[in-house]
Amino acid sequence: MNRTKEIISSINELSGQFAPYDIFCDWIKACALVIQNSCQMLHNHTWQEREKEYLQIAEKYGKDNMAEFVKMLAMLTETLETDMSDALGDIYMRAGLGNKNTGQFFTPYPVSAACAEMSIPKDIPDGILTINEPSCGGGGMIIAAADVLKKRGINYQKRMDVVAQDLDWKGVYMCYLQLSLLGIKATVVQGDTLRYPYPSAGRPAECIFRTPAKMGLLI
Repeated sequence: MNRTKEIISSINELSGQFAPYDIFCDWIKACALVIQNSCQMLHNHTWQEREKEYLQIAEKYGKDNMAEFVKMLAMLTETLETDMSDALGDIYMRAGLGNKNTGQFFTPYPVSAACAEMSIPKDIPDGILTINEPSCGGGGMIIAAADVLKKRGINYQKRMDVVAQDLDWKGVYMCYLQLSLLGIKATVVQGDTLRYPYPSAGRPAECIFRTPAKMGLLI
């Protein structure tokens, strides 16, 4: 069931003290931080800093609104399970968050799907399919590639290994969240791909997120 409309309604219902754009950004950041820290066995400096960022969001919104964040995450999970697409990019655009002031727009998923269908060869050899997305946004192109593999009877969760990078933190959180929920092995990196391509140029640990599948927590 596609529940993007319900998520948008929840964002609008939470708005008042905070703008819908801020609510969306805080929601995806909180979810990404929770997933990554839940996968991290070692509670090192990076874990502690991410935990601190999450607690700042929790304090900002309060218990009831954070409970609504959890419900929105559940609805996003259900949406991706039944309708593989760039759900967060769709929510962002349909909620009117993409405009000239924010300066960011997400590629319509049908366009991403068409590009993936044309780009991925019909006769994929056995082994790991490595994908590098230098400007990942919400991860729409990666999700489209996974969808193409799935429709061809290929287990994308076992065959794909992704490096996704973006300068914008919002895109990083969106991409990481969706790839995590879809069980895709991915390293999602914040940074300028031209200046700091991963992994040839080192990035601070706080700029690197690894999905549960990449960390071996999903088989």
